[in-house]
Formats: sequence, C-alpha cells, structure tokens
Amino acid sequence: MAKLKVYRTAVGFRDAYVAAPGQAAALRAWGTEKNLFSRGMAEVVTDAALMEEPLSKPGDVVYRTRGNLKEQVAALGKLPRQKARKEAERNKASDSPKQPSKRSRPKPSRAKLDDAERAIGTLEEQRAQAEADMRQRERALAAQRAAMDARFAKAMDQLKASERKAREAYEEALRQWEP
Repeated sequence: MAKLKVYRTAVGFRDAYVAAPGQAAALRAWGTEKNLFSRGMAEVVTDAALMEEPLSKPGDVVYRTRGNLKEQVAALGKLPRQKARKEAERNKASDSPKQPSKRSRPKPSRAKLDDAERAIGTLEEQRAQAEADMRQRERALAAQRAAMDARFAKAMDQLKASERKAREAYEEALRQWEP
C-alpha cells in the first residue's frame, strides 16, 4: 500500500483533513477538480496530533472547527462591506444581461455517496461478524480435536498395556516350554 500523507484545506470555519497517497487523491476526496495546492488553498499536514484521526480513516474527509464561536463572529465583522455594496450597485447598473451564477445551480446530491458509504459499513460489519463466528467455530473444533486426541491416547495406552501383558505372558510361556 502507498504511504499516506495527511492534507488540509479550509472549508468555511472548518478545516477538512484527508489521509491520501497523493494530492490528486486528496482533491478527489474533497470533491474538487481545482488544484487547491497550486493556489495555496491546501497543504500537507505534519503535526502528529492533527494527523492521528485522518490516518485512522484513510480516504475519509475529517472536519475540525477552527477557532471558537467568538473568533468566528469577529472574523465575520471584518468582511469588506463597502466592496460588497459597490459590487452590488455595479451589478444593478449594468445593462448587459446577467449571466447565471454558478451558485444558482442546485447543490449536487450526496445520496449515492451516502448509500455507498452505508453499504461499505454494512459489509464491514458483516465481515466482522463472520470472522467472529469463524473464530468461535475454530475454538469449538480445537476443543473437539483435543478431546479426540485424549480419547485415542487413553485407548492407545490401554492397548499397549494389554499388549505388554500378553507379550510377558507369551515370553513366560516360551521359557517354560521345552521342545
């Protein structure tokens, strides 16, 4: 298996972490085709504490909130309000027909991905149960084998004792027999 690295990108007030073999795999896990790494919007994580959870779930995106509520509200207050107002006025004054924004498209459905993840989880649970059942049957077979070995060992000891007595009796009879 390829060595995994942990990558991080910002998503709103959260960071999205993923353990992947390369940048392309991380971008696929985040669901983007844009190279966030070349734009400086994604990076490799080297902090062991931040790497622990993503490495335990390779390929899964792990989200962590950045800052507390107070820090997040303060960051909202710093948005450039004047720039937003000027842009809105410019859009109203424009005579050209308005292009549909990319944001007006509906958000892609995650239903198939959720179904696939659920199916994987169900299969993993079924495999774990099957392995537990198999281990239980193996223990039962090992106990049966031990009982069988003990039974045959006891029977063999009895037969060997019987053979030894018969041999001794035969040898004694041969010594007393004179042709």
